Amino acid sequence: MMKLQVVDSHTAGEPTRLVLAGGPALVGSTVAELAADFAANHDHIRRAVVLEPRGSDVLVGAWLVPSAVADAGIIFFNNVGLLGMCGHGLIGVVESLLHVGRLHGNSWTIETPVGMVPVQRRADGSVSLQNVPSFRLAGEIAVDVPGFGRFTGDVAWGGNWFYLVEDHREALHLSNVERLLQLAKAIKVEIVKQFTQVDHVELFGPPGDARNDARNFVLCPGNAYDRSPCGTGTSAKLACLAARGKLGEGATWRQESILGTVFEASYASSDETIVPTIAGRAFVTAEATLLLHPDDPFRFGIV
Repeated sequence: MMKLQVVDSHTAGEPTRLVLAGGPALVGSTVAELAADFAANHDHIRRAVVLEPRGSDVLVGAWLVPSAVADAGIIFFNNVGLLGMCGHGLIGVVESLLHVGRLHGNSWTIETPVGMVPVQRRADGSVSLQNVPSFRLAGEIAVDVPGFGRFTGDVAWGGNWFYLVEDHREALHLSNVERLLQLAKAIKVEIVKQFTQVDHVELFGPPGDARNDARNFVLCPGNAYDRSPCGTGTSAKLACLAARGKLGEGATWRQESILGTVFEASYASSDETIVPTIAGRAFVTAEATLLLHPDDPFRFGIV
């Protein structure tokens, strides 16, 4: 029987499951190489960790791996595959590693498949991360969506690829989630015809709390929606704001999720990109051992 030691957390409402021990040894000298081996040869472990009956579509997995150049290495994945980076996930990972005594102090560097990410624990208990360089690839890209109409948005990189839409004519409220899911899925079908790399759709609107700057609804790969304000999505948003001259370097942007939870964000300019800083609070919710019984037909998840 395979046993996987895990710690669960949530960051601003979005869950993360960190695998500490029990999985196969991966081959590679960098986290990007380890992630490639994980995807090519051990995808059944990804499914076992995040899919039903042990997980759910919304759950993000994180695999702790060795790093020769950082305090830890992390591979992120969800219900359909690997993620390059995950902001809420990294905040949850740091909180979980502190909880089990695998990190000490207040400042670290984490190696991800898309680059090195400096992380700090702040005095208020939140965690801030300096995300990978982010940028707007294209602005004012229009798509015609059958049954919904025409939409215009930006394509941007924030550690994952996003299509960001403001004028979508929908209420960003939990009571409207089913409609938002239908719209975001339909938009994604059309935008990937122009930009095949886009795997997230992010809808923006006014905040529910006047202290914040905007509310978002984020459709993730696998068609679950993000309960948090989305760290990589907020990074992509900052890149778009910077490209339009609507947010200055060092200014704070308070990004609200569909739940009303908040990430604080700012950026520093760097050549043709920005370097975003994202901060949020995570809480450990469980310590567990996942049991993969050899006779269990769903030991590697229900696809």
